[in-house]
Amino acid sequence: MAPPVPSYSAAHRLYVKSLYKRYLVNSLNWYIRRDLWRERAIEIRAEFERNRNITDPRALALVLEQAEERLAKEIHPDPYRPPLFPDGTKW
Repeated sequence: MAPPVPSYSAAHRLYVKSLYKRYLVNSLNWYIRRDLWRERAIEIRAEFERNRNITDPRALALVLEQAEERLAKEIHPDPYRPPLFPDGTKW
C-alpha cells in the first residue's frame, strides 16, 4: 500500500513554520517578562490551529496574506538583537 500523499508541499509547510516563528519572535520583542509573553504565544498558537484545516487554496492564500499584513503592522520598531549578531551591542 502506498503512503498517503501530503496535502501541501514541503515548501508550504516551511513557509507556515517560518510565519509562525516570525510571529513568536515579534511578540517576544514586545514583552520583557516571559510569563506574560507565554500567554500571547498561546494565543498565536490557537490562531494557527484554527486555520490548520483550511483546504481551499484561495481561502488559505487569503488567510496567509492577512497574517502577513497583520505581522507587518505589529512589527516592533526596535527588535532585540543578540550582542554578537550584526547590529548587536558588541559591534
